[in-house]
Amino acid sequence: MRNIAASLTFAALGGTLLGLGVLVTASATGAGEPPALRPPDDRLAALPITAVRITDTFWAPRLEVNRTRTLDHVLQQIESTGGLRNFDIAAGKATGEFGGPFWADSDVYKWLEGASLTLALRPDPALDAKVDAVIARIADAQQEDGYLHTFIQISAPELRFRNFAFFHEDFSSGHLFEAAAAHYQATGKKNLLTVATRLADLFDREFGPGRKDYIPGHEGIEMALVRLSRVTGEKRYLDLAQAMVDRRGQKPSIFEQQYRALPIDRTFPFMGQPLRVGEWYERFYMRDPRVFDTRYAQDHLPVREQKEAVGHAVRAMFLYCAMADLVHETSDEGLWEASKALHDSVTLRRMYVTGGIGPSAHNEGFTEDYDLPNDNAYQETCASAAMVLWNHRLFHLTGDARYTDVMELSLYNAVAAGVSLTGDLFCYETPLASRGDFRRSPWFGVPCCPTTIARFVPSVGQYIYSRSADGLWVNLFVPSEAAVDLGSGRVQIAQSGGYPWKGDVRIAVTPDAAREFTLRVRMPGWAANPSLRVNGAAVKAPISRGYAAIRRTWQAGDAVDLSLPMPVERLAAHPDVLHARGKVALRRGPLVYSFEQADNSVPLRQVTLPRDAAFEMPFDGALAGGVVRITTSGLVREAADWERRLYQPLGARDGKPVELSAVPYAIWGNRGAGEMVVWIDASD
Repeated sequence: MRNIAASLTFAALGGTLLGLGVLVTASATGAGEPPALRPPDDRLAALPITAVRITDTFWAPRLEVNRTRTLDHVLQQIESTGGLRNFDIAAGKATGEFGGPFWADSDVYKWLEGASLTLALRPDPALDAKVDAVIARIADAQQEDGYLHTFIQISAPELRFRNFAFFHEDFSSGHLFEAAAAHYQATGKKNLLTVATRLADLFDREFGPGRKDYIPGHEGIEMALVRLSRVTGEKRYLDLAQAMVDRRGQKPSIFEQQYRALPIDRTFPFMGQPLRVGEWYERFYMRDPRVFDTRYAQDHLPVREQKEAVGHAVRAMFLYCAMADLVHETSDEGLWEASKALHDSVTLRRMYVTGGIGPSAHNEGFTEDYDLPNDNAYQETCASAAMVLWNHRLFHLTGDARYTDVMELSLYNAVAAGVSLTGDLFCYETPLASRGDFRRSPWFGVPCCPTTIARFVPSVGQYIYSRSADGLWVNLFVPSEAAVDLGSGRVQIAQSGGYPWKGDVRIAVTPDAAREFTLRVRMPGWAANPSLRVNGAAVKAPISRGYAAIRRTWQAGDAVDLSLPMPVERLAAHPDVLHARGKVALRRGPLVYSFEQADNSVPLRQVTLPRDAAFEMPFDGALAGGVVRITTSGLVREAADWERRLYQPLGARDGKPVELSAVPYAIWGNRGAGEMVVWIDASD
């Protein structure tokens, strides 16, 4: 059972922590202590990104590839598709038609955020100059009153602020605010922050509390305004975010009111073809012409009444992130209760075993409970990254490891699989099975996922540690070094070990002087029987909400040793997940595994894994910089003859023995196209 409030003694051989030995989402069932808000003056906070240096073999190479390859690749693609030139056209410095989707500005801003975070981690004068050059082009395009959205400026100026549902003026602006905050915090420069605050002031003048009714069609600006408020100290931005969230769920919807007032038959050029203004409304909100249904954009109910995750998955996650941010700032109980219910909806009924979300290509999002197909799983990379953002926020509100468990699951599996090891091929949709026809792509007509990767990967360090009023929290076991200001003094912390391949973690604690504080260490929901020692001796550590709390007077030379057994686990899905019925998935530590054709010479859909099959866990240093494989023995059935047959009598279920090898889902698809499965047939 997760989250035992009692004090546990970790004995010499490793005491038993009653952790979950089942799928990590079971940690969100409410077993043990229910999630509860920490007092406002004791909420958790992430460390500054500059305070953490990652040294492991899983994330450190990805950070370097993102710095040396992904950022350049993404910028080249943005330039070649017109994303930067749009700003020049809007500024009157170039001529031509708008290039890319009408939210193309957001991809430029996401690149800027990724580049800024990279500068924070490692000074680079050439990259710094490139960033400033891009910012100058953006600033030139901004209108006198602060307005900035190049699609409207170039293609449809008469529709300014008239189509909230789809033109993404707000969504793109939100990414500008995020980039500006990151750039200011990384460099101390205000050139992008000035552009952002001018635009935020315009939004406030137009749509602030007591002004025009307005909600974003694609959420994102709300949480960005909270961040901008924190960076600038301007409370108006926080109030504007609150107003945007509170206005959702009106009847009739603000989107419907705008639709009725729009010139819906007006067309404009869009990605090489004419697009009618009303087309997207009718596709996503008016499938039944008699009903204007706004679930697609989470506008079907006031947010405090929302209990079920619906609609576009990324939009939903960004709304839920904003709700969590507002809870952090205001302790709004209604938003908190809705957040808990929505988390249960997602993690207990609508999340893939990899921590990804969104099964449907039609709405890029949720459908109904337990609808989790494998071959055509959408599991958009942007949505997987947003799952990390959301769970990180909920953890900081509560100090509850049920949220860091999900954060880790999404991070190491769904997000990591979203980009190739070379850093220049990406997943938009990320299936859990392939018949050999799936390949990552260097770019997309809607390139949100490559730009999400570019900005997300450099941020990984902020998820490893957190701090509270009484000490330091270790959330992820990423070998790394960090410098922490605890108010009473500074502490150096360093993790070492072979995680995620090995479960032995050493945490060295070095305060600038002997001082008392609490070090809280997460006990993962997937880990049964972990053991914990301080300076080689077993300790009594109270366990609350999945964290072991070690309070002592720390001094230089102290070290905590955590041992997390990593056997191979067979995972079964809820019986209502039809696409996984009768199948198992393999997990070891935080990693979900997949079977690929590159390692297995038999048709994977004809293979069964016997219940008594044993597992070996060899380390393969030649694959992807070094990974732990899972090898085992299965049975392969001979293919039946289905020529001109739809049904036939069931044949023998026995098969021929076959040796099988599985690799982490995070690295699948890096060795050419081929068959792949996560869920494999099980037999007695």
